[in-house]
Amino acid sequence: MMRWGERYRISIFGSSHGPEVGVEIEGIPAGRPIDVAQIQRELDRRRPVGRRLATKRHEEDQLIVDRGIVDGRSDGAFRAHVANQDVRREPYDRLRATPRPGHADYPARVRYGPDADLSGGGIFSGRMTVGLVIAGAIGRQLLQTLGMEFAAFTRAIGSVEAGVPEDLPLADLRARAASNEVACPIPEKAAAMEEEIAAARRDGDSVGGVVEVRVTGIPVGLGEPFFDSIESAIAHLAFSVPAVKGVEFGAGFSGARLRGSVHNDPFAWNDGRVVTLSNHAGGILGGLATGMPLVYRAAVKPTSSIARPQRTVDLERGVDTEIVVTGRHDPCIVPRAVVVLESIGAIALTDLALTGGFLP
Repeated sequence: MMRWGERYRISIFGSSHGPEVGVEIEGIPAGRPIDVAQIQRELDRRRPVGRRLATKRHEEDQLIVDRGIVDGRSDGAFRAHVANQDVRREPYDRLRATPRPGHADYPARVRYGPDADLSGGGIFSGRMTVGLVIAGAIGRQLLQTLGMEFAAFTRAIGSVEAGVPEDLPLADLRARAASNEVACPIPEKAAAMEEEIAAARRDGDSVGGVVEVRVTGIPVGLGEPFFDSIESAIAHLAFSVPAVKGVEFGAGFSGARLRGSVHNDPFAWNDGRVVTLSNHAGGILGGLATGMPLVYRAAVKPTSSIARPQRTVDLERGVDTEIVVTGRHDPCIVPRAVVVLESIGAIALTDLALTGGFLP
C-alpha cells in the first residue's frame, strides 16, 4: 500500500493488471452521511467509455464498498475497490527486457528486480488514481458542509488554450466542462482540442495539456504554515498523479515576470467581508486560505505509450534496440485527469480542515 495524510489518511492498493484497485481511508468522522451514488458518479467521470479519442480499455469501475458505511453513514474505517476486468498482459510481457521510453519500466526493474509486475504500468499506472477519485469524492462531501465547491476543467491541450473567464460561476464551469469529451468549458475550443488529439492519434503520437481546478468557500485561515501549507499538500498529491510534471497556483510562473506592485492583491471590503481586488495569489497567503477562490493548475505530459518506433535498450542482451509499443492507450490523458486533479484538492483540503479543527 501507498499512504498519505495526517488526519484524513488514505492508502491506495492494487495494480493496473492485478485483481483490483482501491483505497482505504482512516479519519472520516463517524456518523457522517456518505452518498455512495455520488462516489460512483465521480468514478464515471474518469472512465474512458463514451470518449471517442480515449483508450479502448473499458472497465466498468463499479464501486464496491468493503466496509465503512452502515445505513448510509460512516463508521470511521472505510475500504472500497473496483475490479480490473479488461486486462491484457501479452503486450507487456513481450517488452519485459526492453523498457518503454517515458515509462517507469527501467528504474522500477532496477529497484524491484526483473520479476516486478509492470503490466499496464503496474503500481505506476494511471489506473491507481481510482483510489484518489474515491477518496476525493468522500472528502468533497465532508467539505460541502463548510460551503466548499469544486470545479475542474481542461485549460489547454497541446497548443489550444481554452481562455476561460476568471469570473465564470463554478456551476456554469462544471456544466460546460461536462458537455464534451475533453472537459473544456468553451465549445469552440473544445472542438479544436478534439482535433488536436485526433491529429496526434493519426500520427501515431500523443499530446499533453493543462488542467485547472477552482475551489470556492474555503474558510479564511485554513492550512498549516510552512511544511503543510495548502500549496505543499496539493502539490505533494498532484505530483503523485502519473504524468503530472508541473503545478502552479494563482498567477503561477507568469507571476515571476510581474512586479510586486502588479502581483500583490489589494485588500478591500465587500458586503462586510474582506476580499482582494485581484487573485494572483490563487487564494493562498503564507500557506493559509485568504477566502478568495483557490486556483491551481497541473501540467500533464503527453501519454508515453505511442504507436511509433522508439529507441530503447535490451536489458538482457546489453544492446541498443528499437520497439513499437502496442496495446490500448489514450493519445491524451488530460480529459480523464480532470476529475483526478480535482479529487486530490479535495483530499488535501479535507486533511487540512480536520487538522485545523475546521471539520470537527
